[in-house]
Amino acid sequence: MSEDQKKASMQAQAQEGQINVELSEEVAEGEYANLAIINHSPSEFVVDFIRVMPGVPKAKVKSRIVLTPQHAKRLLRALGDNVSRYEAQHGEIRDAENQQGGFPLNFGGPQGQA
Repeated sequence: MSEDQKKASMQAQAQEGQINVELSEEVAEGEYANLAIINHSPSEFVVDFIRVMPGVPKAKVKSRIVLTPQHAKRLLRALGDNVSRYEAQHGEIRDAENQQGGFPLNFGGPQGQA
């Protein structure tokens, strides 16, 4: 979808009572993360999205999102709703933590050699 098509789609949504949102090409590409760390204080939730790579001892925070407690709860509900709809369409998402040994930070498999 082109940038103009994205803007047109978002403007159409705005006319239906939703907010008009602009999405730059850079942000539209997204950032891959395979780990999230969540912290909170009385006034905010901080969600750090991290990319952990095999064989690399240091992981980088790729994005940090700061939310009010009210918005964190709305996000929780929205994610739950979307996961339920996804599973209704594609089947149950299996929880990796309930599989052998939890989240594999070493990604498993053979070690590469040069």
